Amino acid sequence: MKSHNLAYIPALDHLRLLAALLVLVFHTFHLYFGLWQPAPYAAALGLVTEGHTGVALFFVLSGFLFMTIALQSERIDYGAFMRNRFLRIFPLFLFFFFIAISVGRDAFRAGDVLYVFFSNLGQAPTSGSFITGAAWTISVEFTFYLVFPFLARFVRAEGAAYLLRLIALMALVKLAAWGVSERSTHMFYSTLVGRFDQFLWGMLAALMWQRHASVLQRHGRWLLVLALAVLWLATTVQARFASYFLPEPRQAFWVFWGTAEALVWAGVVLAYLGAGIGWPKPLARLLEHGGAWSYSLYLWHGLVLFTLHRAVGSWMPFGSVAANALLHFALALPLCLAVAWLSFLTIEQPFLRLRGRYTAPKER
Repeated sequence: MKSHNLAYIPALDHLRLLAALLVLVFHTFHLYFGLWQPAPYAAALGLVTEGHTGVALFFVLSGFLFMTIALQSERIDYGAFMRNRFLRIFPLFLFFFFIAISVGRDAFRAGDVLYVFFSNLGQAPTSGSFITGAAWTISVEFTFYLVFPFLARFVRAEGAAYLLRLIALMALVKLAAWGVSERSTHMFYSTLVGRFDQFLWGMLAALMWQRHASVLQRHGRWLLVLALAVLWLATTVQARFASYFLPEPRQAFWVFWGTAEALVWAGVVLAYLGAGIGWPKPLARLLEHGGAWSYSLYLWHGLVLFTLHRAVGSWMPFGSVAANALLHFALALPLCLAVAWLSFLTIEQPFLRLRGRYTAPKER
């Protein structure tokens, strides 16, 4: 996604597309096969069975991107920043919010309008249906936007130490929240208490990139192999022992999982940037376009999957679960990408053209 405030970094669009595809694969698997149950028998495929980890990648990327912009700027104009962020996420989010309150019209209460700002809390209208369920993350993301310009200012003044102190405080908050919440796993999964430090680790990754880019670029290829191996191991352990779908609502594992997840993804982001992989031009263009459409892909995929499932049902022509899963994904992916492209052109892009600059460049 090109910005008025930073030179274009194609690798970040590649990773945005990866985040959206992980969530798509996750929902496809469970809608047709996993049925929203733990899948320890397929722990090695944790990136699929627990593909909600793509949300953590989105949050780490947000922290990384905005901190990178802040490090190259003298200051951030708060009003202009918030206007840009509103234009970026709210048009499509409001589109889905009105789908949600229309679908659930019989249960609508006037106070539900406030869920525009709290779509991750309580009985939000967007969480009442699979076709709009992914929208819960938008409130978490927007809350981070509200405080980011202040965080960036403090980090520029104090460096990484400020972020580390804040992460330490959040660790204490998580421990206490686990003690008092009866459904702490869901709370960590869906609220800022469990997710805030993921943005902070993204910001720390931006600091590391600024200071050590040359080292990361020198060793990027093997670091990427290592980072992907750690990612596979982490998601395997999580899928085997601490699935989000376990009936136990208070897993101690989840006190630490959000932080571990963010650290792993921060490592992948840094290693991928450092590796500087030169994809063939047609593939590179596809990855960049897919990254630009990733927000639409993320919000629309549930609606497309549900409609496809109702229209076609579960088609199982092969004796292999893996083969059938690949077939369903092959059917769903082009449809989801086509709708995401149409949504981007129709809903997102007109508002994106209204964005402007919110940073003041550093004096040379």
